[in-house]
Amino acid sequence: MTVIGGAGFVGTNFCQLLSDKQIAFEIVDLKVSGRYPEKSKIGDVRDIASLRSAVSGDLVVNLAAVHRDDVTDKSDYERTNVFGAYNVAQVCREKSIKKIVFTSSVAVYGFAEPGTDEGGAINPFNEYGRTKFAAEEVFRRWQSETGHSLQIIRPTVIFGEGNRGNVYNLLQQIASGNFVMIGSGQNKKSMAYVENVVLFLEACVNETSSYGIYNYVDTPNLTMAQLVSEVRQSLGRGNGTGLRLPYFLGLLIGYLGDAFTSVTGKKLPVSSIRVKKFCSSSEFNCNARPQGYVAKHLLEDAISRTIDAEFLHPDPKREIFFTE
Repeated sequence: MTVIGGAGFVGTNFCQLLSDKQIAFEIVDLKVSGRYPEKSKIGDVRDIASLRSAVSGDLVVNLAAVHRDDVTDKSDYERTNVFGAYNVAQVCREKSIKKIVFTSSVAVYGFAEPGTDEGGAINPFNEYGRTKFAAEEVFRRWQSETGHSLQIIRPTVIFGEGNRGNVYNLLQQIASGNFVMIGSGQNKKSMAYVENVVLFLEACVNETSSYGIYNYVDTPNLTMAQLVSEVRQSLGRGNGTGLRLPYFLGLLIGYLGDAFTSVTGKKLPVSSIRVKKFCSSSEFNCNARPQGYVAKHLLEDAISRTIDAEFLHPDPKREIFFTE
């Protein structure tokens, strides 16, 4: 098995699962895996020659993507997410690889109606969501032309121990006492715990159908107010959400942050798009599952485990991944 992007956060946890189960794998990434250097090959989805040289597995799990909110050169999304998908599909044709598991994103739905499932309208609001769906289309064309197996997973925001992404940033702000709630907090946020996600990927690898598309969400969904209140209590910072700003004021601050970045070139932790994302509902349903998948942790347990590992009993030797 070839895990493209296997040196990243999800990839490392997935490879840990494969290693624990003594399943053979190789990692193809821009950098050597910190946990599995002996399994690593340097390869770039933007460079088909490097993929031809590196990929030798009998199936491909493609986790490679540009996904950060603050990418300055928007063409990076196209080059990596779309052109990279063309290259992966072409190498799979050339090497007669008969299965691709691809991690897309619920970002393809944009600001979707609560409860959106796999049949929801495709309406991305940013380049990440647009290029993820375009990559899906590339792989669907590969599947249609070859008749081979394609499994697509669209996870919500992924979090867990060692991830320095948006969920961690929220937890850190609450832990530091600097968090300010913007808006009513009644918007719900679907989330995905990394241990569950890698089990889902494993189930996709083992799925026997020729095509599958799955949202991935851990349950039960929480409102932002419920999430913040639970985190504050776990950290000993009291009940409720603490200081709150009305939405219009928070959005104004976000626009001021945009203006500052535009003038100085310096990126601030606050922006209008981040305020909008924070205050919007991103509540998804998953009505399809690969055969044999069972979640290991409910969402509240996963949050508690992350808080304990990151703030109450931190391990200074834990591998850190910056995936904002």
